[in-house]
Amino acid sequence: MQDRLERDRLHHSGAAHDIRGGYFYPAIGTACPTEDTELQNSVIKTLSSQEAAFIGERGSRILPHAWSSYLQNVKDSAASQHIQLPGYVSTILSCISKPPQLAIATSGGGHRAAIFGAGVMAALDGRNSTSASVGTGGLLQASSYLAGLSGGSWLVGSLTEANFPIFPELIFGSSSTGSQGWLAQFDLTEPSSDPQVVEAFIGTLVAEVAGKFLAGFPITINDVWARTLSRHFVSGTTAENFFDPNVTHGAGKTLSGLADVPAFSSHAMPFPIITSDSLSNTKNPVFFNQTEDPVSLANVIYEFTPYEMGSYDPTLSAFTPTKFLGSPNNSVCVTGFDQLGFIEGSSSELFNEFNTSAAALAASPAGVLIGVIETTFNQSKDVELDATLIPNPFAGVNRGPFPDADSKMLRLVDGGEDGQIMPIQPLLVKARDIDTIIAIDAPADTDDNFSAGFSLIASQQRASLFPGVYSFPPVPKSVDVFISQGLAKRPTFFGCNSSPSVPLIIYIANGGAPLGQAPVTNTSTLQTTYQPEEIQGMLNQVFDIATQGIPVAQKNGQTAKDPEFAVCLACAVVDKQRSRSGIRRSGVCESCLQRYCWS
Repeated sequence: MQDRLERDRLHHSGAAHDIRGGYFYPAIGTACPTEDTELQNSVIKTLSSQEAAFIGERGSRILPHAWSSYLQNVKDSAASQHIQLPGYVSTILSCISKPPQLAIATSGGGHRAAIFGAGVMAALDGRNSTSASVGTGGLLQASSYLAGLSGGSWLVGSLTEANFPIFPELIFGSSSTGSQGWLAQFDLTEPSSDPQVVEAFIGTLVAEVAGKFLAGFPITINDVWARTLSRHFVSGTTAENFFDPNVTHGAGKTLSGLADVPAFSSHAMPFPIITSDSLSNTKNPVFFNQTEDPVSLANVIYEFTPYEMGSYDPTLSAFTPTKFLGSPNNSVCVTGFDQLGFIEGSSSELFNEFNTSAAALAASPAGVLIGVIETTFNQSKDVELDATLIPNPFAGVNRGPFPDADSKMLRLVDGGEDGQIMPIQPLLVKARDIDTIIAIDAPADTDDNFSAGFSLIASQQRASLFPGVYSFPPVPKSVDVFISQGLAKRPTFFGCNSSPSVPLIIYIANGGAPLGQAPVTNTSTLQTTYQPEEIQGMLNQVFDIATQGIPVAQKNGQTAKDPEFAVCLACAVVDKQRSRSGIRRSGVCESCLQRYCWS
């Protein structure tokens, strides 16, 4: 049996339904495709043909120039600081046949995380002249994968759907393209100070999902949540038409449709992945991390791409085409279920965390939505309103290991509810062959809303549940070490001395303000309104966080950015290739990795 047959395609023959403009309509004369299905019970060892083709094309046509441009930026930065770049760095980055395989993971944490992730990626963007001049610009263009979770999914989804613009245009809009940006000045749930306007707004959101209910699908909080996310992170809404019920507000924009976006179809941007956690009726061993998060680390982690949805976890090892998401495992095929706002909502749906009691749920931000949904839709009491519900395309698959094999619905929640608030899991898949992961961490781990390493610890714990499937470098086992050693307050490299088959992690966290500045990046996860000047102030500070390295003491007692940091970053990016080639670290790279690597 082959490792896979078109990535365990789960197609269905028969009638079709389509969601358009946020509503379901019968499809017009389209028949569902019929293909043989071959499921395997062991972990998938190969990429889907579509993803493999994307990565192959990007690797052969885009990455050689991207790495060359990045290398020139590093050389220019090194020369300006009179730093000698080791020859092997240039040799590896100039290798067209096998350059480093780089990926970026950007975390959850609401708007704060979306802004922080955008700020770090702007510092890695070769189109940003300031980033290019300091020697960090170009790594974004040289990356093969870009994974987002929760607030990070808002960033990754909007960046892809907007055709991979520069980040100021993505966030604030552009008159040249007509984009309105994220419209963060409008609150996600209460976009007006007028209660009557808010009530009408919620009514509009509910009306927009009524067609889905009439088509026989359950309505949960995420369906309504998705409609408000669409107004901010999917094109189609402006400040002028924000409350207009006659505008589609991003309805009809699907995740599978992103395959037609020019930047994606031309392979000019990294391959996007969005993740979500499962709430399983599980018989798996319950394994929670040290923060006692509501989802077990043993639960299946689902990934969504423009091509497919599923999991590499050995408990499932199966995928279904994204464009047919929502299809029940029978003769009915559905298209349009994969609304982009719905997928971003599935990655950021944490309303179940309010459900500690009936009173707590009623008093929470979810309380109003639950009340409106319950009074509007005559649904079974068995419908769980505080989780995303998707008809289970994997029914009957891997009975025993897969806890939801006999469930009609998959129940999904925020991708960070197992404690892994950075979406590193998809980047550990061996078939993706990732050398280096730039891990952007911006959750509120501490009381003052800074990051403290919880997510890396959880990822290490989860990888240990699947030995031989996922390889993860050593990281501290407790937050106390992160805090005492300041590992979240400056870039830290993990896995420098691990096997070449284990990815090296470049950890850039929202762990504190840079260079003695007053902090502005530690806003609350529950803050859902931002004015442009506040966002710009955060972006400015994030640039310093992402590029300063370990501040260096000066003779006058002041501190300054590490002048070698851009070179140190390049040394880390090539280090796995260096190790595989049997080359010894030398020169500035040797001292750099001694300084930045955690042992």
